[in-house]
Amino acid sequence: MTMQIGIDLGSRTIKTVALKGGSMLSRTVVESGFEPHHQALKLLARHPKARVVATGYGRHLMQQHAELDVITEIKAHALGARHLFPECRTILDVGGQDCKVIQLNASGRIMSFQMNDKCAAGTGRFLEMMAVTLGFGLEAFGQAAAKAEVETSINSMCAVFAESEVISLKNRGVPPEEIARSVHLAVASRLSAMVAKIGCDDHLVFTGGVANSPIMAQLLERALGVPLLVPADPSIIGALGAALHAKTKYA
Repeated sequence: MTMQIGIDLGSRTIKTVALKGGSMLSRTVVESGFEPHHQALKLLARHPKARVVATGYGRHLMQQHAELDVITEIKAHALGARHLFPECRTILDVGGQDCKVIQLNASGRIMSFQMNDKCAAGTGRFLEMMAVTLGFGLEAFGQAAAKAEVETSINSMCAVFAESEVISLKNRGVPPEEIARSVHLAVASRLSAMVAKIGCDDHLVFTGGVANSPIMAQLLERALGVPLLVPADPSIIGALGAALHAKTKYA
């Protein structure tokens, strides 16, 4: 029985999902590195006879170095989210360098989508930058935000200006936990505004690396007024969707 592999070459990480007979055999998440296609080829070399479909930023680069098919990130996330949550109608995916909202109809067909890929605001990279400014690791940054009881407004979502604003708050003696919460609130506000433009119901799936943050999911739920469905491993949904496409294509 042939194995199917979906590989998602993102801006910060490469994710793979291996399927066989409809069951997930393995999943991996590694740093993209300076030459992501080399990292990807090493991962694929473990399964030389597998059918492969690539998605993500680096999918077309991979086609120059390996025999595989490609699908867009939009389609990959739609397939992956719908597989895990059959009632899914809206997907919010927040990765390292972009964020996207995808709307599906009742049968799972993509109806519309919106992407923010020109600015770091609202992405994992933005959160990383703010965390470094305050001396936190990314996980600790979220934990600090969850502990804060006071919320202070961050006015700018431009990465450069927001960093200056955070430094100013820090120099005024505002507790780092309070600033951390304020940054997360600003991101949640921006993301919820994107979702509101597309529209959502009670079947909103939250994917991407930022979905690993419990406080971000909590703040988004509060802003949107609907519960979020968060996969056990939200980082691999694009790779899962690519693997599912391979399963269908090569069945």
